[in-house]
Amino acid sequence: MIRFLVILAAMMAVPELAHAQQLPSNLLNLPVDGSVAAWIIRTFGLLTVLSVAPGILMMVTSFPRFVIAFSILRTGLGLASAPSNMILLSLSLFMTFYVMQPTFDQAWRDGVQPLLANQINEQQAVERVAEPFRAFMTRNTREKDLKLFVDLARERGQTVDAGEKIDYRVLVPAFMISEIRRGFEIGFLVVLPFLVIDLIVATITMAMGMMMLPPTLISLPFKVLFFVLIDGWNLLVGSLVRSFN
Repeated sequence: MIRFLVILAAMMAVPELAHAQQLPSNLLNLPVDGSVAAWIIRTFGLLTVLSVAPGILMMVTSFPRFVIAFSILRTGLGLASAPSNMILLSLSLFMTFYVMQPTFDQAWRDGVQPLLANQINEQQAVERVAEPFRAFMTRNTREKDLKLFVDLARERGQTVDAGEKIDYRVLVPAFMISEIRRGFEIGFLVVLPFLVIDLIVATITMAMGMMMLPPTLISLPFKVLFFVLIDGWNLLVGSLVRSFN
């Protein structure tokens, strides 16, 4: 650390080296109107978005469906910590990026790049970035869940636009409960064969009079072997990806 500080001080002492260490000016572009106050607001908004990024990730992407299905799979196998939480979360995260890549690309192309190039203002950038996520959530939200939150909003005296674009305060919670429901549906289909194996093993151990031997202890290797033989990870991940519209 001391050596790093000495090198940094020496670099800052030489004007040419200090000039070479400056950030590119285009990274700190002022807004279209040239207002410093607007630039400060934009920077503050960016930091705010980064601070709530995990919550946004769970609200408007496919992450909940993946993590719920993988967690139920681990429970069905009877494994307490294999795969670990970090592995399941990492796999869910990268599968989310895989599914959401077209949405991310469109949001970057239509909203972020024009904003960085000072071609649009902040309000237009937010609208353009949010539009691909609105389309994704609309395609993957059940009509029944959407109708529920529309009715709840009207019961509370809130106005809901009846146009083509659905209000986010209605769309986001409807999308979330739709994703949770689909995650549990897929998890039930995944855990059902393991439940059958547990029942068979429990019946055999009871018939043999082995009352004190836990059936799950015997069925665990059979469930793991069954999941490996059918190439379960390939089937599960492929089915999850294909389940998105």
